[in-house]
Amino acid sequence: MIIQTKEVIAQTRYWLEHVVIGLNFCPFARPVFEQGKIHFQVSDAQSLEYCLEDLMLEVDRLDIQSDIATTLLIFPSSLQDFDNFLDVLEIADDEMHKQGYEGVYQLASFHPEYCFADSAADDPANYTNRAPYPIFHLLREASIEAALEQYKNLENIPQNNVRLAREMGVEKMQSLLEQALQSNKD
Repeated sequence: MIIQTKEVIAQTRYWLEHVVIGLNFCPFARPVFEQGKIHFQVSDAQSLEYCLEDLMLEVDRLDIQSDIATTLLIFPSSLQDFDNFLDVLEIADDEMHKQGYEGVYQLASFHPEYCFADSAADDPANYTNRAPYPIFHLLREASIEAALEQYKNLENIPQNNVRLAREMGVEKMQSLLEQALQSNKD
């Protein structure tokens, strides 16, 4: 598979803007998106070693470029199996801790087949963490703490997201994800 970096980034941006921000799944995303403080990086890694290498390159980028608030490391041609993705994510998180980044950066994730441990595969709630591609999301802990201070009722965010996704239904949520994959004209 030939990776079309511009297309993958355009699709991911569309998903971020229309799903994550548009449905307010993450109330902290809009300001950094509008300010252009999100870095989108496409990885062509095919092995655990190269996935970790690309992740650490993005950590280095965040170390150097303080104007970047968060990075989305996108894997369009690997980590397609959700269970394998979770295994690699755990190893990646361990590696970040070993490298001394605990408390500096947080690693979150999105995946096209995301499924919460206590959910059925067709539960619309899973779409709160589904994306067009497997994604490692690197966030600055300091940015998270600053955002948390300004947001009331943080504990309600996941519940509100699940409720909205279930109200919209699996067909509508799937449609939004498919629209992102068809949005390569940006």
